[in-house]
Amino acid sequence: MLPVSSSALAPPSRWSQYLALTKPRVVQLIVFCAVIGMLLATPSLPDWRVLVAATVGIWLVASAAAAFNCLVEQEIDRRMKRTSWRPTAQGQLEDRHTLSFSVLLCGAGCAVLWIWVNPLTMWLTLATFVGYAVVYTVVLKPLTPQNIVIGGASGAMPPVLGWAAVRGDAGPEAWLLCLIIFLWTPPHFWALALYRAEDYARAGLPMLPVTHGNEFTRLHVFLYTIVLFAGTLLPFVYGMSGWIYLVCAVLLGVAFMAYGFRLWRDYSDALARRTFRFSILHLSLLFGALLVDHYLSPWLAR
Repeated sequence: MLPVSSSALAPPSRWSQYLALTKPRVVQLIVFCAVIGMLLATPSLPDWRVLVAATVGIWLVASAAAAFNCLVEQEIDRRMKRTSWRPTAQGQLEDRHTLSFSVLLCGAGCAVLWIWVNPLTMWLTLATFVGYAVVYTVVLKPLTPQNIVIGGASGAMPPVLGWAAVRGDAGPEAWLLCLIIFLWTPPHFWALALYRAEDYARAGLPMLPVTHGNEFTRLHVFLYTIVLFAGTLLPFVYGMSGWIYLVCAVLLGVAFMAYGFRLWRDYSDALARRTFRFSILHLSLLFGALLVDHYLSPWLAR
């Protein structure tokens, strides 16, 4: 038998434990959508100082919400394979340390937004924190299978936060971006929930595949991809974007609907995983197309 190195058995460093609480991959997408909102809010590039301050502030508050979520759901996380590795589920961090960390991040983020951005962005970001960490995590998630639909409103806010950071208001264009993420969230999350249904059942959470079954959820994933497709056309209809975005939105929307249809008619866990991964790519490319269109269309129109 080969000897086991002591480093292989060493627990994660304290730094990596706190970093894990912030759910970096989730927060990365949140910040990306907020930055897109900032860039779309002005015909030219926004003030770099506002861009940096708003990005840092939103990242800090989003990370605080993620840490608070880990604190509240540690018992649930212990029962789920997907989340049992988290430091709070493993008992590697005391509750008071996790709570203090979340409060510190939230306070620092709000201070950055208040001082270097504007009060509206700070209040909207704080409201998003409460919506996700309290309304969704504490109230909706254990109560109703529509938790992700209702709670998705807070997760859809990043573009509004970015827009408000640059413009000082929350205009209709920002809410169109919010609507797209709101409609994207159910098919994105339910694709994950389909192949993690046993995990959620073990944790006692009333996710749609657990309460209404696999086939019912698959149908709703497909139907939501159709509604989402219509929603992604609104920036073009409203005049917020041009043909570059429209072509990309149509191609991405058709691809997502194709995934949804296949998932409905010929389900497999492997396909559900691919659908979930594609949903992340879909949103990233869609918002990227908005950005390219925003800067390139006026230049092409000259």
